[in-house]
Amino acid sequence: MKIVKNDQYTSVVCFSQEQVNKFAEITGDNNPIHVNLEYGKKSIFGRNIIHGFLTGSVFSKVFGTEWPGEGTVYLSQSLIFKAPAFVNETYIARFRCKDVIAEKHRGIIECFLQDKNGKILIEGEAILKHNLFF
Repeated sequence: MKIVKNDQYTSVVCFSQEQVNKFAEITGDNNPIHVNLEYGKKSIFGRNIIHGFLTGSVFSKVFGTEWPGEGTVYLSQSLIFKAPAFVNETYIARFRCKDVIAEKHRGIIECFLQDKNGKILIEGEAILKHNLFF
């Protein structure tokens, strides 16, 4: 399978509070907005939010395991956090190959994480290297 300009891919993701807690433990980011339920209830969001980098990690997961998949070399990633994500809600990660640099087997990929209503939570752009970019 070759990946060419304008190819698209989607993936569904949902994070649990247990995953958020593990991420906090691994990274040391124990901000109570992520891990303390009482604190979350008193926040401007009315509940805990997921770490931005945990939600953004769906991009890495997709690139390394789904599209383009094994052998992907992640060269860069920009992220703009536009709205919070919450545990136990389903989100859709959308990708579009914006451009291909064929001689270097690189793809420039637009990345979006959106909720079930289409609201964009994260937008960004990645540069990947993989033999599937033509």
